Amino acid sequence: MRKLFFVIALLAICMSAHAELKLMNVFSDGMVLQQNASASVWGKSDKGTNVSVQGSWSDRAVTCKTDSNGNWKVSIPTPKGSYTPQSITVKCGKETVTVSNVLIGEVWLGSGQSNMEMMMDGSQYGYVDCPVRDAIEYIAQPSAENKIRMFTVPRKQTYEVLDDVEGEWRGACSETIATMSATSYFFARKLNEMLDVPVGVIVCAFGGARIESWMPEDLLATYPDEDLSKDHIEKMFFMHKPYMAYNAMLAPMRGYTIKGFIWYQGCSNIGKDQQYASRVADLVARWRKEWGDTTNELPFYQVEIAPCTEHPKDQSAPLRQAQHDAVKIVPNCSIVVTNDLLDEYEKWNIHPSLKKPVGERLAYLALNRDYGFKGIPCYSPEATGATLSSDGKNIILELTEVAPLGVNREKAITGLEVCSSDGTWYPVTEIQFNNWTRQLTVKCDGISSPTAIRYGWGDYVPGNIKNIYGMPVTPFNIEVKSSTK
Repeated sequence: MRKLFFVIALLAICMSAHAELKLMNVFSDGMVLQQNASASVWGKSDKGTNVSVQGSWSDRAVTCKTDSNGNWKVSIPTPKGSYTPQSITVKCGKETVTVSNVLIGEVWLGSGQSNMEMMMDGSQYGYVDCPVRDAIEYIAQPSAENKIRMFTVPRKQTYEVLDDVEGEWRGACSETIATMSATSYFFARKLNEMLDVPVGVIVCAFGGARIESWMPEDLLATYPDEDLSKDHIEKMFFMHKPYMAYNAMLAPMRGYTIKGFIWYQGCSNIGKDQQYASRVADLVARWRKEWGDTTNELPFYQVEIAPCTEHPKDQSAPLRQAQHDAVKIVPNCSIVVTNDLLDEYEKWNIHPSLKKPVGERLAYLALNRDYGFKGIPCYSPEATGATLSSDGKNIILELTEVAPLGVNREKAITGLEVCSSDGTWYPVTEIQFNNWTRQLTVKCDGISSPTAIRYGWGDYVPGNIKNIYGMPVTPFNIEVKSSTK
């Protein structure tokens, strides 16, 4: 009897030690899978066991075996996107898990700090006075639960790398839109309008996070200016701590099949502009590697930090320039200009209310560059050179993205300044576009020997020059060269 009791007890222990078949939390009811892709799905079970995964759209299951730690991962082919709900069935031994209400469409990951995190109701951690312009108009829309869905990763920091997160997929409706990332919502809304397939966004943002917050510890260890000792990290402002948001929030998302990244960050790296562009390059390279992208296929689209006096004086413009510099060194990367998207009363608030144009400008980049809508303008004009006219009275400014019809205005210009030979900057309020040469003439009568010209350059120097499609001119500060004539 004692032996029988021992055997029964042993069997009970073995049965209790059996690992439950589990999918990571992002693979849950209401999820969106990337269309026309080999989409990754993963989870846990007992080590050395067989797992099969099958989508309701397919008559074939994909199988794998768990590793020594019980981890499993498969890639399942997905069809063209549609609004028809599907399901995914995962089996391991006698256990079965079914994920319901799965949509196939386009999936993006949005990351960064508070302006990406900021919800449609204007809230995000520590701020309650940042309303989104006309938010109620979009909250009070017919349900779009099968058109736009979002998975918001909760704020968290850990010293160790996690393999799962909390959170749930939520479809857009009047009950949920208020607590969705505003930038991500407007981005997804425009994509859905144009592509007519479901759009899902995984939002992985942490207000106040530095770029180093979203980089792994081993990469940060290569930077001599980063003190990664626990004693030092514990003394840091909690929003600025390195690698901990990466560990707890981004790492569990690594490899979820997506179309690309949108990135709204930079404010917390003010004063570190000289290193920012190279760190964007390092971050993008690491993320792409972790997503299995060896050919720079996954686009990375940034948002320029807005004019604001909340930053330390005279440090915003160099950081914005570094953001644009990153575009030049990161393959398949672009940026949205924002220096026209705020009102005077918002100059002290780093969270401007106009999130709809930000999200839509990100969408214009994706539509033009990734979805074949080449007729959609998506780039802001950039200054490529400035030359003093032979009579010394005008500056000939070369701008991209203004041909053939020029800019939106020639008078009542704001944000444009010319520097005289004595170092004094003077505002310029009038320009002229030459349809024949496709150059801008900046009138600088009364300014002695102009040496430089700048636009939108400073902590808070909003501008109003755009091309005819409404894309704002990129801030610049360039030398005026002498005429060769």
